[in-house]
Amino acid sequence: MGTIKKEILAGILVSIFATVAGIFLYLEYFSSFGFYETLEMIKEGKLYGKVLSLAAIPNLFVFFVFIKKKQDYRARGVLITTILIAFVTLVLKFI
Repeated sequence: MGTIKKEILAGILVSIFATVAGIFLYLEYFSSFGFYETLEMIKEGKLYGKVLSLAAIPNLFVFFVFIKKKQDYRARGVLITTILIAFVTLVLKFI
């Protein structure tokens, strides 16, 4: 596997971690309900797309950190993941 592919993969993995961390932060700290209560409310209200789009916000910070450090291929991996999240959010909106 080439160096460029490894750098893009590293960006994708960091982006996925940032998104999962964003979901956790939202559920744990920004919701006025408990963790499991909030999960149940998301499930009942079919708010998956909205929560996922909010959870992708940390990707913005990760992207700019990679750009600032001149790690363009990792930033490209973050961008790929963010576009994929946007597509999933669009699909979830119509389900």
